[in-house]
This record gives sequence, structure tokens and C-alpha cells, in this order.
Amino acid sequence: MPTPQPDTRPESRKALDEQLAAELPLPIPEPGPGDQAKPLEAYLRPRRRPVAVAGVVENGVVRLLDPAVKFPERSRVIVVAPDPA
Repeated sequence: MPTPQPDTRPESRKALDEQLAAELPLPIPEPGPGDQAKPLEAYLRPRRRPVAVAGVVENGVVRLLDPAVKFPERSRVIVVAPDPA
């Protein structure tokens, strides 16, 4: 548990904090006539699923065997390869 510290706020700041704490909270906005409720997941970014793609290494660069596969910019890629020994 934290040790209590002395209140070092100036009196003007204390008064402002008390004024803000005394205000009533804003009411929940009423939906418009055409608005429909959506689940929370609808507002979140869609999840991406892992994809396994075959490729070959040429001069230290991985080339995908399927040219139709496109990755979004800044995608994270894990390369799995056998031990060269």
C-alpha cells in the first residue's frame, strides 16, 4: 500500500478539483431513430489469422511460391527452415 504523501497542490488547483468532482456526470446519449445497436466486437479491428505459405530462399531473400499471396504492410513473418547442417 502506498505511503500517504502531503498534498502539495496549490489552493486554486484544490478548488478546481473540488468543483470538477461536484459536477454531475454527463447523461448517456440517446440513440438516434436510425441507429442500431452493434456488439462491441463490431467496433474492433478484425483479427488476422495466421497463414502458412511455401517459399524458397534465393541469395538470402525469401521468395514466395504463390504469387497471388499478398501481405499487408508491416506484417510480421516467421520463417521456418531446416538446419543447414
